Amino acid sequence: MALSKPGQEKHSFPLSPPTNTDILAARRSWREWLRLIMVLFKLRIVFLLLMAATAGAFIAAGGWPGVGTLLLVWVCGGMAAAGSSAINQYWERHTDGHMGRTRQRPLVKGDIENPQWVPVVGLALIFLPSLLVFPTNPAMTFFLLLGAFIYVGIYTIWLKPRTLLNIVIGGAAGSAAVLTGSAAAGNWHDPGALVLALILFLWTPFHFWSLALLYRDEYARSDVPMLPVHTTPRQAAWWVMLHTFPTCLGGLLLALLPTLGVVYLLPTVWVTAVLFWRNVQLIRDPSPLHARAMFMASNIYLLVLLTAICLGSVTASLWQL
Repeated sequence: MALSKPGQEKHSFPLSPPTNTDILAARRSWREWLRLIMVLFKLRIVFLLLMAATAGAFIAAGGWPGVGTLLLVWVCGGMAAAGSSAINQYWERHTDGHMGRTRQRPLVKGDIENPQWVPVVGLALIFLPSLLVFPTNPAMTFFLLLGAFIYVGIYTIWLKPRTLLNIVIGGAAGSAAVLTGSAAAGNWHDPGALVLALILFLWTPFHFWSLALLYRDEYARSDVPMLPVHTTPRQAAWWVMLHTFPTCLGGLLLALLPTLGVVYLLPTVWVTAVLFWRNVQLIRDPSPLHARAMFMASNIYLLVLLTAICLGSVTASLWQL
């Protein structure tokens, strides 16, 4: 058995035992990491906001806005939206634990060690792209910062815990996304882009109220004042219709723009009819089944509308050549 020579003794230093968070992080698969990132930064919502910004760029450009413009929208808009979402989750990490729908979020479960870095990263994701585009496009910087301020400052911190109309004004964050895209295309005040921004403002409340109707009991147990909890389900369904009708009307009015054409009109008429019928069913029977159907229909409506804007503006511009 070999012995160490004098002066060559091996020294061992005590190591701190690994925490449960360290062990879980080491065992986490790439799928789990992907899910954590998707939930923390709300990438599904970010995708919808980027679709809105993309449609704003197409409609403001009157056709194909260019690869450079789209990359600018996707990178800067995606970073700012993801940063705002992360700050939102950090601020609500304690109240999220009171609802089954949000109880599995990583900041609630403790999946992230030392979560104090989350708001720092969130602020960096908001301000870095905003400041980078300021010298060449100050209007885009303004709408990037405006969207983040509305979502984090006005909606998350101020309105959401205090008033039943929290999501009504918070819907302006989606409007800012549209105007970010139109500003990237150099024409943020285009009439079509302004109408689309109004549609996003009107769409957000009935989209979220449908979800709140579905989880009405959970919201009743939480500290968040949500309109469907403080009215009867049928009254909430009528409030949903109060926003559904002008949203549908605005979507149909966009078809009058010569830069969109029949490629936009046909799918929009179909999806508008579906959305309106779902709301009628919700009024007749404001059950969780119809609340879920209305919520899904609101998602489908927005995706079809925004996609139709992009396709319609491109095809209409090609026909004019």
